[in-house]
Amino acid sequence: MNISVLRLDHRRRRDARITTHVCLTARAFGASEVILSGEHDKKLMANVEDVVKRWGGSFKVSYQKNWDNFMEEWQKKGGELVHLTMYGTPVQEAVPEIQKTGKDKLIVVGGARVPTKVYKTAEWNVSVTTQPHSEVSSLGVAMHMLMDGSEFDLDFEGGELEVVPTSHGKQVITHERGDE
Repeated sequence: MNISVLRLDHRRRRDARITTHVCLTARAFGASEVILSGEHDKKLMANVEDVVKRWGGSFKVSYQKNWDNFMEEWQKKGGELVHLTMYGTPVQEAVPEIQKTGKDKLIVVGGARVPTKVYKTAEWNVSVTTQPHSEVSSLGVAMHMLMDGSEFDLDFEGGELEVVPTSHGKQVITHERGDE
């Protein structure tokens, strides 16, 4: 199952930090890409691409002006939509059903106000708690559960930097370009 993330209603001035964190979380937890809608933000996209260059992996970030057409095309190609919202089925109940199909998933995370069409189009409206909180935390929890914890073993090949886990201090290896 391949997982992509659609970030709705990005606003350059207001949402740059939170949308960047959506992208970083998606990448670190095993999504293959984030598709941004709302305002086109070349700077944000370049920053995320720079993270991929420095830290490795094949993660992509792109822009889609018409999110609704994108969602329809996703479904026509056999993919399924998982909308993260505080009004949906609890994530712990939804994940086993979502995993069963094995089809590619598009996780939709909202912006300022999610249009009703998203709720009606998604195969699953999934809540990570029924309380207001961040789309970043929702995405992290949902991805962790969908990946069954395998995101801890992901290998981000081709990066210039690599953290060596230590209980104290920081240890980072710098690779020459092309080193693994």
